Amino acid sequence: MPYNCVVLIKQVPDTKRLTGRAMNDDGTVNRGALPAIFNPEDLNALELALQIKEYFGGTVTVITMGPPAASEVLRDSLYRGADDAILISDRRCAASDTLATSYILSCAVKKLDYDIVLCGRQAIDGDTAQVGPQLAEKLGITQITYVQELIELKDKTVIARRNIGNGWQQVKAKLPILLTVIGEANEPRAAAAKRLMKYKKARTQLEVAAALADENPQATGTEVKKLAALADNRCKELEKKGLLIKLWDLDFLGPDFNWCGRDGSPTKVHRIQSVVLEAKESKEVEPTPDGIAAMVHELIEEHTIG
Repeated sequence: MPYNCVVLIKQVPDTKRLTGRAMNDDGTVNRGALPAIFNPEDLNALELALQIKEYFGGTVTVITMGPPAASEVLRDSLYRGADDAILISDRRCAASDTLATSYILSCAVKKLDYDIVLCGRQAIDGDTAQVGPQLAEKLGITQITYVQELIELKDKTVIARRNIGNGWQQVKAKLPILLTVIGEANEPRAAAAKRLMKYKKARTQLEVAAALADENPQATGTEVKKLAALADNRCKELEKKGLLIKLWDLDFLGPDFNWCGRDGSPTKVHRIQSVVLEAKESKEVEPTPDGIAAMVHELIEEHTIG
C-alpha cells in the first residue's frame, strides 16, 4: 500500500567554515557570515522517504521554514525526487527556538495528508535534537528517534532499528509516526539530471517578485502595481507547469501567535564565549605519502594523537 511522507528539512550555515563573525551579540547565528547548505541528516531523512515511495508508492512532500533563500534546499529536494515543496516564510517566525519552530511546523503538517513524518536527528546549527520529538508531541503521534534502519513497513506498522549509542534497539509502532533519522541510515542520492532540468526554474512567489524588483529598481507608483500584476501572472504560469513552490505564511497556518517567533520562544541565550585558537608555531609537511606518514609518526610520538 502507498504511504505519504512529509519530510522536514532545513537550510543551515556551514559550521565547518566558522569565522569570528559567526554569532551576533544577542546569541543568534549570523547566517549572512556563513555559506548555507542542506542540513546533512535531513538529507538522510529525505533519502529514506524516497526509498519508501519507490518501494511502496505514495508521495514525498518537503517543508522548510526560513527566509526566501531557503527555497534552494526545496529545489534540491525536487531534484532528488520529492513530489511537492512548501516554504514557510514569515517575519513573525524570526528568532523562533525549538519550541516555537516545532509548533509552527506542526500547524503546517496538520494541513497535509500524511502517514510518516521524517526529519534529521538534529540540525548542525543547533545540535539540540529537539524539534523532531517536540513536533511528534504536538501532532499527537508516535515517534521513533535515532533511526538507523527501517526493517519493515507493512499494514500501517513500522519496525525500525534505532541507535542508542552503545548498542541498538528494535522498535515496532503503528502509523502515523514520526521518525528522526541519523547519518548512518543511508547514503543520500545525488540530484537526477532530468529532474534538475525540469525543476531548476521552480520558484516561490517571493522569488518571482524579488526578481522583477531587481529588474526594475526605479519602478514607482503605477509601475509597482504593474510589476505586482506581472508577478501574479508569472506565478500562474509556473503553477500550470508544476514549478510553483508553495508559500505559506502564519496567516495561512492560523496559529496562536503567542507560540510563534521570539514571543513564543522561552529559550534565552545566557552568555556567549568566543574561543580563539592561535598557532604559536607551524611546520611545513611535504604533500607526499612519506611526508604525511612522518607527520603522523611525530604526532603519535608526542602523544598528540594515538
